Amino acid sequence: MLSKEDQRRFEQITRNLRESDPAFFARLDNRSRMRRGRLLLLMTIVLWAALPATTVLAGRLAGAVYAVLLVVNTALMWRYRHRWV
Repeated sequence: MLSKEDQRRFEQITRNLRESDPAFFARLDNRSRMRRGRLLLLMTIVLWAALPATTVLAGRLAGAVYAVLLVVNTALMWRYRHRWV
């Protein structure tokens, strides 16, 4: 954790850098969005792989609910893929 004075200095440096080089900050934002998108994709794949085990362990109804939620999640990720890829 930074002290309040260090936090204030860091924010000032960040603000000055953002104003002087906006293209740099745009690239950083794009990289973090791509990283988040890859993480979401990986989590979706892992959850799809866990669907059979969930169905066996928790029952058919829980598996069906799980599958519906995953279908909705996958559809939303496909629909908004241009935002994070």
